[in-house]
Amino acid sequence: MPSQLHGIPASPGIVVGTAHLLRWEVPDVSARVVRDEEILTELQRFRDACAKAIERLQGVRKRAAEKAGEAEAAIFDVQVSILQDSSLREQVEQLVQQHLAPEKAFDVVMLDWRDHFGRSTNPMMRERVGDLVDVHIRLLTILLGLPDHDPVDLAPGSNAIVVTHDLTPSLTMQFDRRAIAGIATDAGTRTSHVAILARSLGLPAVVGLIDATARLQSGERVILDGTNGRLVVKPTAAELAQFADRARREAAAQAELATLVGVESLTTDGHHITLRANVDLPDESSLAAAAGAEGVGLMRTEFLVVGRTAMPTEDEQYEAYKRVVESFGDHPVVIRTYDVGGDKLPVGGFPHEPNPFLGWRAIRMCLDEPEIFKVQLRAMLRAAVHGDLRIMLPLVVTVDEVRQARFLLQEAAAELERRHIPHRAEVSMGVMVETPAAALAVDTLVRDVGFLSIGTNDLVQYTLAVDRGNASLATRFTPLHPAVLRLIARTLDVGQSAGLSVSVCGEMASQPLMAYALLGLGVRELSVSAIGLSVVKRIVRGVSTLNAEQVARQALEAESARAAGEILTKGLVAELGEELVDGLLGLG
Repeated sequence: MPSQLHGIPASPGIVVGTAHLLRWEVPDVSARVVRDEEILTELQRFRDACAKAIERLQGVRKRAAEKAGEAEAAIFDVQVSILQDSSLREQVEQLVQQHLAPEKAFDVVMLDWRDHFGRSTNPMMRERVGDLVDVHIRLLTILLGLPDHDPVDLAPGSNAIVVTHDLTPSLTMQFDRRAIAGIATDAGTRTSHVAILARSLGLPAVVGLIDATARLQSGERVILDGTNGRLVVKPTAAELAQFADRARREAAAQAELATLVGVESLTTDGHHITLRANVDLPDESSLAAAAGAEGVGLMRTEFLVVGRTAMPTEDEQYEAYKRVVESFGDHPVVIRTYDVGGDKLPVGGFPHEPNPFLGWRAIRMCLDEPEIFKVQLRAMLRAAVHGDLRIMLPLVVTVDEVRQARFLLQEAAAELERRHIPHRAEVSMGVMVETPAAALAVDTLVRDVGFLSIGTNDLVQYTLAVDRGNASLATRFTPLHPAVLRLIARTLDVGQSAGLSVSVCGEMASQPLMAYALLGLGVRELSVSAIGLSVVKRIVRGVSTLNAEQVARQALEAESARAAGEILTKGLVAELGEELVDGLLGLG
């Protein structure tokens, strides 16, 4: 067995501990026939189990809010909504009425739901699979009368590195920080729930290790390097000394970052770089504002529809948008229209598509469902009264899509006018550049939009034909691939020449080396997670745009992502010094 396993860095930090293999799995369920006279009793047993599971989830939510905050705790609302979903309950109860025991009926329905959500094009929807697994395990545990899995039974001071195939949110949230030092999983990505929660809890984590559970045994000593995505098994004395030195340098870098809130984001040659935040939930806006964000570069709106049984009302959306807009005063708040497909909508059933990644989603769905889209647009126009709200369209590939969206925006404004509802009709509308088509045809788009924002997650995925959510392809998901860099450079060149604001709002912006690359390519507006703001600001304040541009020109001519990475690392080290770069890389 190799002494080092390589995965995806999900939460920074280096710890030495003892491997603890954890089995959090759906139990086996045997088929059992229910007699006619037992059906009513079995239906009630299923309903009681749902009520008990919901009660437990609400308890988990309360503890999560106390430990990590309301935004993180809100993920458990999705699990409660799954158990309350009328269509799920009807499907299970129909099977029980057909004489199938409730545990088997629930097992069958959940497997079908997990399969459907797992094939979704939308990353947030695929992340819902974790919630479904959590609910699946929790309710079957109750129905089968099995011992309760949670919380993890580890004593304080165990210094355990939990090694498991995958983790569900509620289990992660119950980890006792006094007992658990880190997390290693076979599955997962940087944007998975376990990664987000690990960062919130301050637990170093490596995900996407593929087969760590098969290679390790409980009790083995390991080093978990959440910064670089490594798990060292049975480390030697030399490896322990090496990692202790890295841990010291990372701690020093973190201490410096804490001093940057409120400091201007200014390069050494005097260029101000605008740093905004990506926001998934309204609650995150206060965290982003406190971290010094100069507005919101990307507010995702999928939280409004995922896990719902009905579409959100105009008033509900208005209140959510207004809350974020008011958090930032005069700073811009860019809200993205629904980046979902028909299979994620609470209405209209669950249509299957042969290739959903290239299917009916985002702007395509919105334009085909104008009554759904106009409700969102009206809510945005109303919220725009309270600040600098801007509207961003996802997955645009033709200028016609922009023109159709603008027509619907005008209709939405006219409807508000007729209803005498306060609103602002003139709102800037821009597009996400997240496909090679949009980047190559950006010269046609700039005539009809107010701004551009480069969505690097999907741009990398579609340019390289690599599924961004597939852990086994993680090493092939390379944002520094010269093809990606050239598409970004082209978008910047055309957009800025047309006098438009061009920002980057994808994951790439929050990673130090890639943020440096973006500065060199000419990006002057970045939008990152609130937790990544200080890391990017440290990069900005330590480099000159002139030097970064010279290095980026060399990276553009590189023959591979690896070569581009080496060029950029050398350039960044020349500006910041090797020790600081070592400490910062991976902290974003």
